[in-house]
Amino acid sequence: MDLPTLLAPQAIKVVSDVTSKKRLMQALSDTAEQLTGVDAQRIFEALQEREGLGPTGVGHGVALPHARLDELTEVRGVFFRLERGIDFDAADRQPVDLVFTLLAPSASGVEHLKALALVSRTLRNSALCAKLRANSDPAALYALLTDAQSHRAA
Repeated sequence: MDLPTLLAPQAIKVVSDVTSKKRLMQALSDTAEQLTGVDAQRIFEALQEREGLGPTGVGHGVALPHARLDELTEVRGVFFRLERGIDFDAADRQPVDLVFTLLAPSASGVEHLKALALVSRTLRNSALCAKLRANSDPAALYALLTDAQSHRAA
């Protein structure tokens, strides 16, 4: 499992108009619908349901919202860099500005967990997060994310 498999270049956006967690989840769902063909409302409800179990803001400005959906056949990701951080109920109470959403098939089992671990490890790299925050070009963000993993594996 690697980030280029999870994350298509068109799944990366720099977002300036999101002001709340709910609006963020709606924007993520809209983008995910374009990538997966699954109805945005269905994705939104699944993300909200998972978030109801406990916030997915992991700290240091990073959130990893995720959900499982019967309609999917493979694990897919969406990455947003927010121009302004928002409250995400993170453990450290810091605003979130880097959001990597994972959507997995309901029956994905360990694949979902492996993808979540991969993304979590990648975004724990503070130097990478600083580079992501300093960049507004989706193509450059994609390169940073996918190159980060290949350099770590070398």
